[in-house]
Amino acid sequence: MILRKSWFWGGAALVLGLALGWSLAGPVAVFGQNPTLPGVAKGPQLSLSPVPVSDAKLKVFAQALALIEEQYPEPKTTKDLVYGAIQGTLGTLDPHSAFMTPEEFRELQIETKGQFSGIGIEIALKDRVLTVVSPIEGTPAYQAGMKPGDQIVKINGTPTKNITLIEAVKLIRGPKGSKVTLTINREGFQQPKDIVITREIIPIRSVKARILDDGIGYIRVTHFQDKTDNDLQAHIKNMKQRLVPFKGLILDLRNDPGGLLDQAVRVSDEFLNSGLIVYTEGRNRNQNMRFYARAGQERKVANVPMVVLINEGSASASEIVAGALKDQKRALIVGTKSFGKGSVQTIIPLEDGSALRLTTALYFTPSGVTINEKGIHPDVVVEDKPLPTDKSAQKLRDELLSQHMRREGLTDKPWNQPITSEELDKDPQLKRAVELLRQWPPKNLAKQPAPKT
Repeated sequence: MILRKSWFWGGAALVLGLALGWSLAGPVAVFGQNPTLPGVAKGPQLSLSPVPVSDAKLKVFAQALALIEEQYPEPKTTKDLVYGAIQGTLGTLDPHSAFMTPEEFRELQIETKGQFSGIGIEIALKDRVLTVVSPIEGTPAYQAGMKPGDQIVKINGTPTKNITLIEAVKLIRGPKGSKVTLTINREGFQQPKDIVITREIIPIRSVKARILDDGIGYIRVTHFQDKTDNDLQAHIKNMKQRLVPFKGLILDLRNDPGGLLDQAVRVSDEFLNSGLIVYTEGRNRNQNMRFYARAGQERKVANVPMVVLINEGSASASEIVAGALKDQKRALIVGTKSFGKGSVQTIIPLEDGSALRLTTALYFTPSGVTINEKGIHPDVVVEDKPLPTDKSAQKLRDELLSQHMRREGLTDKPWNQPITSEELDKDPQLKRAVELLRQWPPKNLAKQPAPKT
């Protein structure tokens, strides 16, 4: 029997010691020990049924495999063919079931663990050049003096021309205590310089925060990994001390693609004193679980007025949180309809280090509504700013990247530096959330159109 820890996974921004976009669609179940939250059901225990080797269908598969190996004009390894066959099989199921190579599975484990061994920089390909977006404060890269905009022209003497982000990550990451030499080109340098950096354990932060002068806190969750609840609690504790009185809280789940189920439950639990958070139903009885909020925890902010921001990029675990807080009438949901990722994927490791991400159940909000392909409908619909007609999506991404490199993004500034009116004017959804909290309790909200199913 193989034990699997239930994860909800909707994808995530994978900070590979650096930052690299990574998308895995859907809530996920992961392996290892099951979540042990008071009042929370344990994760599923699944058994693998042995498949008879003599099965006629497997004989057909083996025959096809042998023919390809013998007759195809270009040699193919058995491993490549088997992996391709598995990928093809899962591709006939649903958009969220998939096969992960050993390398992809390792990256998933690193991401959800919440830390990795590296140097602590975010990187991107800017104009096809490997470029530092930002060194993470306090990390070896930061202490070594790396700066936003630095171009990495070599890694341990290997030129980075035409390198991919994944290839760069492999070269830069390594065991704690080992060294990596980066050859850096920077504006003002007469010639590239070598910087030798000792790798350390780098935490992945999935929670960022800011405040407003009038007692309102803002928390953004980028994805749900192992330490999300701890990071959230730390920011809430700081806000309670700084914001007296604590008049309102905005939880920003926009473009949050999901993550671990137990973290979605724990985050929801921070704002609820009781009640059902989410439940799952699958073909296997062990996939049927119910998750409840816990009562009597002083650190909670269960009574502070609250708005949750969502958009079409909010999926999976973020939809669980938004759905729970909406159904329990704990928060007002503002923005646009969420993605609609309501199926549970179980991550099942295979013998060679690869893994299956297999859909095993659907999840439901407390009111019994399935999110799958329907999404969470906001209480207050606020569209984001439309893409300017004179700008392509790529140009807009380049501008946002440059803004981030200049540390001008909303969450690039210190958490205790108040959000300005100019910043609010650039974000109509956030601005509306602030207006609602300043006028709390909300009155005379325009009636929203009934959701289409």
